[in-house]
Amino acid sequence: MSIPWGDIATFSTAALSAVAAVGAWFAAQRANKTGDAIARIERERWHADLTPQFDLVLAETGNGQALLSVHLDGPDALRHLDEVVITVGNDDRDHTVLHPNGTLTQDEVDAFVWGPFRFTPHANGTDEHGRGPEAFPLQVGTGQPRAMQRTRPGHWMEGKSQGMWQGENAGNPIRLVLTCRRGNEEWVIARRLENPPFSPQA
Repeated sequence: MSIPWGDIATFSTAALSAVAAVGAWFAAQRANKTGDAIARIERERWHADLTPQFDLVLAETGNGQALLSVHLDGPDALRHLDEVVITVGNDDRDHTVLHPNGTLTQDEVDAFVWGPFRFTPHANGTDEHGRGPEAFPLQVGTGQPRAMQRTRPGHWMEGKSQGMWQGENAGNPIRLVLTCRRGNEEWVIARRLENPPFSPQA
């Protein structure tokens, strides 16, 4: 019986071609994954390099009022932000109402700013609770002021004066969260400002 060497050679060549094709496919997949990983790393680095840099300064103006200067220092390559959203945060304590009643609800407690300062309600589009003003754009190298005021005790804190309430907050910083957007990019930046000493005449 003669051996069909030609058929065997053809089959072997086809098999080797198939193996080579599979190998090339796996190599391409590895290359794609590597390329995707490198692109993701570069994008994350680019995003981090463009993280907005702010100079935040609080200046009291009297009668419990203050101005927060929000200045966008850089980086220069950022150029601008389409919008800056600032909110004031609470202290670290749990403020869950264990026994809600007609005098106090959880919604009221959640809306209350548990800290020394809030944004001035209705100023710069601020909500009635003082959580934060309307969003605004900023160019690098420019800033805008936003009105703030010292918080007062909640209506349910019977017998607690403004001095007592601010005394309890004397060691608490002013906690701010800035959510910044440019195009589809977003940065969330948390900052703490020192709480100026409380003076009843300030």
